[in-house]
Amino acid sequence: MIGFFIALVSGALMSVQGVFNTQVTKSSSIWVASAFVQFTALIVCLAAWLFSDRSSFGALLKVEPKYMLLGGAIGAFITYTVIRSMEMLGPAKAAMLIVVAQLIVAYVIELLGWFGVEKQPLEWRKVVGMAVAIVGIVVFKWE
Repeated sequence: MIGFFIALVSGALMSVQGVFNTQVTKSSSIWVASAFVQFTALIVCLAAWLFSDRSSFGALLKVEPKYMLLGGAIGAFITYTVIRSMEMLGPAKAAMLIVVAQLIVAYVIELLGWFGVEKQPLEWRKVVGMAVAIVGIVVFKWE
């Protein structure tokens, strides 16, 4: 149950962050805003590490395969694409498309067992659920 709650908080924070970041770009530029977002995230993570974890950064050298360390670089492009999509589509439409894209890609990763994730069998109810979400976007966007 706690995982469900954390996921809901995560989604809400992503939407609020996207709106904040989009507003910041109006006074600066998209790359300045993105750099600031990543920098402030670094500060928060270092503070959390300092007060709670204190595990060794050297452990990162043991991560295999090495491409798994690209999460931060991907995060920079996530920040950019969220800002641009919210700027062009508005927060609601952008968030719906982002969430459905996350759902589809995550399910494909599970189905194919990519990136060390345990391979899962195809379940038609999940495919139908994604189709319903896509129909929901079409209905929401319909003018």
